[in-house]
Amino acid sequence: MTTSVKVKFRASRVPGKAGSIYYQVTHDRQVRRITTRIRIVPEWWDAEAGQVLALPGEASVVRHRIDGDIVLLQRIVRDLTQQGRPYTADEIVSRFRTPHRDATVLAFLRSQIARLTSEGRLGTARNYQRTYRSFSDFLGGADLPFAAFTELLVEEYNAYLMRRGVVRNTVSFYMRILRAVYNRAVRQRLAEPCTPFVNVYTGVDHTRKRAVDERLIGRLRNLDLSDSAALMLARDLFIFSYYTRGMAFVDMAFLRKQDLSGGEIHYVRRKTGQQMTVHLETCMREIIRRYEWRTRNTPYVFPLLTAGEPGRAYAQYQVALNYYNRLLKRLSQLLGLEGGLSSYTSRHSWATAARNHRVPITVISAGMGHTSERTTRIYLASLESSVVDSANRKILSALNRIG
Repeated sequence: MTTSVKVKFRASRVPGKAGSIYYQVTHDRQVRRITTRIRIVPEWWDAEAGQVLALPGEASVVRHRIDGDIVLLQRIVRDLTQQGRPYTADEIVSRFRTPHRDATVLAFLRSQIARLTSEGRLGTARNYQRTYRSFSDFLGGADLPFAAFTELLVEEYNAYLMRRGVVRNTVSFYMRILRAVYNRAVRQRLAEPCTPFVNVYTGVDHTRKRAVDERLIGRLRNLDLSDSAALMLARDLFIFSYYTRGMAFVDMAFLRKQDLSGGEIHYVRRKTGQQMTVHLETCMREIIRRYEWRTRNTPYVFPLLTAGEPGRAYAQYQVALNYYNRLLKRLSQLLGLEGGLSSYTSRHSWATAARNHRVPITVISAGMGHTSERTTRIYLASLESSVVDSANRKILSALNRIG
């Protein structure tokens, strides 16, 4: 028994108007037609080759959608053939029209954004939303079945981003999110296992050095900011981050009073989900006590958030982050620092100071909650937190000698 699948174009009865695409399935002399909602102008159709012309823009998206449908039909034929039993053309068409067929890339991406939002992972949800907007713009608002998510499609999206002047790290950011979404679709059996991202960059380029040395940290800590409560808070948050092995601003903002117990800070890194424990040193307690009166009616350690509902709290965090970075620029000016400070600088500075004090890289990784390298994660599984706390005391002692 032979089976063929062909793409056909049915022209409109009105000359020059868009016609429709349909698929013709022939199996064991049975011929069936599968109608689609795909419409194209006659100029896009290559009658001799039986396909849409290789044109840029919307025509390219249409071609990928058709290719995805054909791949899916061929997969159905392959699966039915492997079962070793007779089947009909009607069975091919029926399988193609099953609800599973409705699993499309953008729809699935929307479902992942909803899932992340419901789980309270609002930062990741926002990153997925950014990727959704970018990829949807590339597709012109159309959607595609996962069968159309091919190496060629990914390469064209990569070229689209480059033409728009998107920097390499941002391109990689979008690609990594799409890869994560595709892999989840594979695990849910909505997509076939393959490697559509093999020819695009998904790494992270090294960026400009953000660290500042210990002398500048000491100068910042000793600045007299009594005439500006806002600048004092920004300075204290920056120093607190440095004290706590580079705690991220988002984790400081959401740090709750209940996270402080037994002489330790216990929190979960929002970026990685890793449980972190930091010994509460005297210098940390001093900063926390400075703001107790401003947070007496909230569950938070620092006066940055007030809302308990996750969505409102995250919106407050975004406002606080933007304001924090603006204040850090003003602090940079007060220090005469040309490069400027940012919310990442304290984290990078702690790591640099630890390296300069010859703290082993494995201890630095544990202290910062790094989980990006598999070999490091395996090694750190048995590392005691007391080793990290000891390393942190060494860094804080060096800072005190400067002051």
